[in-house]
Amino acid sequence: MATANQGPTGGLTPHIMILNNRAAEAIDFYKAAFGAEEMTRMAAEDGVRLMHAHLHINGSSLMLNDDFPEYRGPGATPEGPPAGTVLHLQVDDADAWFARAVAAGATVRMPLQDMFWGDRYGHLGDPFGHVWSIAHPIAK
Repeated sequence: MATANQGPTGGLTPHIMILNNRAAEAIDFYKAAFGAEEMTRMAAEDGVRLMHAHLHINGSSLMLNDDFPEYRGPGATPEGPPAGTVLHLQVDDADAWFARAVAAGATVRMPLQDMFWGDRYGHLGDPFGHVWSIAHPIAK
């Protein structure tokens, strides 16, 4: 059975695909919007696309890559991120994180507000079609 603190080999890490060969642009956006730290970047043999990138955001990992249609398999045609997928950031100051992301080019999908469950919470859209929620606990 897994323990709550798995260390570097445990946990769950989102791995997102960026359409239209914009992964390098996405990395720059995530640095500006969320203070991402780039850990790894690996170019594909074609010299155009990124095969793999690994970022740290707020103490967690995010992996991403450009689209590789030749490896998707028959019938697979992504039209963007799956509906219902939200990348969540639990932070120390949601207002500051939200403002930084908007200044970097994120769009407000749901303004920050104090929610009944005890968080200050809102949604942003990034320029690559992914939805991010940002929250911090409301002091009681």
